[in-house]
Amino acid sequence: MGKLTDVQIQNWKRAGKPVAIADGDGLTFTLSAKGTAAWTLRYYLAGKRKELTLGRYPDMSLAKAREIASAKRVEIQQGVDVAAQKRHADQAAAQAWTFRRLAEDYFDKGAKKLSAATITNRTQQLRDYVYPKIGNLAAPDVTPADIVDIVEAAAGRSLHVARLVMVGIRMVFSHGIARHVVTANPCAHIRSDAIIGGAPDQKERVMLTDAEIGAVFKALPTMSRPNALMVRILLATGARIGELVQAEWVHLDFERAEWAIPPEHSKTKKGFVIPLPPMVAGWFAELQLMAFGSRYVMPIRTRFNGKEGDAHMEPVTLNAALVTLAKRLGKKCRRFTPHDLRSTCRSHLGALGIDVLIAERCLNHSLGGLVATYDKHDYLTERRRALELWAAKLASIENGEAFNVVALRRA
Repeated sequence: MGKLTDVQIQNWKRAGKPVAIADGDGLTFTLSAKGTAAWTLRYYLAGKRKELTLGRYPDMSLAKAREIASAKRVEIQQGVDVAAQKRHADQAAAQAWTFRRLAEDYFDKGAKKLSAATITNRTQQLRDYVYPKIGNLAAPDVTPADIVDIVEAAAGRSLHVARLVMVGIRMVFSHGIARHVVTANPCAHIRSDAIIGGAPDQKERVMLTDAEIGAVFKALPTMSRPNALMVRILLATGARIGELVQAEWVHLDFERAEWAIPPEHSKTKKGFVIPLPPMVAGWFAELQLMAFGSRYVMPIRTRFNGKEGDAHMEPVTLNAALVTLAKRLGKKCRRFTPHDLRSTCRSHLGALGIDVLIAERCLNHSLGGLVATYDKHDYLTERRRALELWAAKLASIENGEAFNVVALRRA
């Protein structure tokens, strides 16, 4: 039996004075000047004094410390340097492939074929939903149950985001198998639709009707003004959400009423200019007043003002806002995503009689075939007329007026 008692230890801890008192056979209770209480085992091996930290008090009780110390003494008698053994184990753990390290290696080496926007979105999704749960866990130790827990939590915010999170985790582990870091993918037999209630993946894009667009316009004041303006701009221009959140004010030319999307922000990896109808240019001007000097059109306002540096909003912010908006709309409008605003724009351009080639170029779609090879004209003037016609219809829908503009004759 040792010399110490629980009462003594508690009294020393309350007193707060540094102590180092032996319990017997090398087991020592220590209390630092900062109030950290711990158990250490002092021993001699090959004539040299050694010391092993067993754990902190009260996480490790007196009885548990005696039990562990007794087991370590047996190893020491067999010639094992338990302190060196623990040091090597700690170093191995520090060098182990955690999920976070594997994910960073994936983005560095295995995700080069992805667009910049996809990499940005996937990085943000792992940061917000995955790293807090398994980021520091050794990649081989991640279980299917861990994945299910993560995807269920993400689904509480957005079903769409939950599916994207699942895709991100799956790709990281696929990279890990290729690198021989893990031997199996814990996502292999997991389906996201089974986790989030069997909701089927949306295969076809939504074309919002005039009535649905009107309902959306009426509900927009319930959103924050920046989010509401994002919805308006995406609907009116057919731009991708990644292009909008990454847009900078240097890309906007208010005199020419143009928004230039640089190659690094474009899915096609080619620069593109979107002509802005006066109504849309006005929405951008309103956003500029709310940007507080940020270089970004859609900044993260809580991070700006010189505190954490300038940064642009993430697409998931609008995704989450649209989930809330859908609940308010109820049966007045089908559930839609930012990309559905793009498909709505394209569908209505066709309904307005806009030539297919012009409508496709409005969305920066590759024309393909001989058209792409020989036709280098970008139809900026024609696209401007098409988007102005679409903006006029949107204005009439919002005002509850009949749209009297005659549809353009198809070429």
